Amino acid sequence: MAITDKIYVKNHQQLVSQLETSFPKGAFKGATLDILFQGEGLAKLDDASQDRVLDFAEDFLDCDCQANPHCGCPERKFVAYLLELREQGLGPDAVVDVMSDDYLLYAYPGDVLSFLDDSVRTLEAVETLAEVDGRDDVAEEVQQRRNRLM
Repeated sequence: MAITDKIYVKNHQQLVSQLETSFPKGAFKGATLDILFQGEGLAKLDDASQDRVLDFAEDFLDCDCQANPHCGCPERKFVAYLLELREQGLGPDAVVDVMSDDYLLYAYPGDVLSFLDDSVRTLEAVETLAEVDGRDDVAEEVQQRRNRLM
């Protein structure tokens, strides 16, 4: 299961009440993206929630894909965001706090830790494959990236 399947809308019930419609808790579920990130839904939210939803839309939903926001770009951008937070030295609890402050999203710190561990293990595998293939430049670049995550 992808980490984006484990990212949830904070204050979900409050937002459901404001929008007067139900939607899934999962931030990257199709119905959630449709309801929260279309004009009529956004206008019903209080100012603080509206600001966070707009920030999320600007940072993750801005792509030229015809299927936007169901194209996979938001998920890829969010994964990059999580990795960047870790590279800044934040642990799983701090990552959850930042995403909550920035975008009204939350996740369980254990899920974030598992994602980060899987990311390190994947980079280890890529590094090994690059070494076997004689791509020392790629192996060194991947090793540096992996070290920044640890």
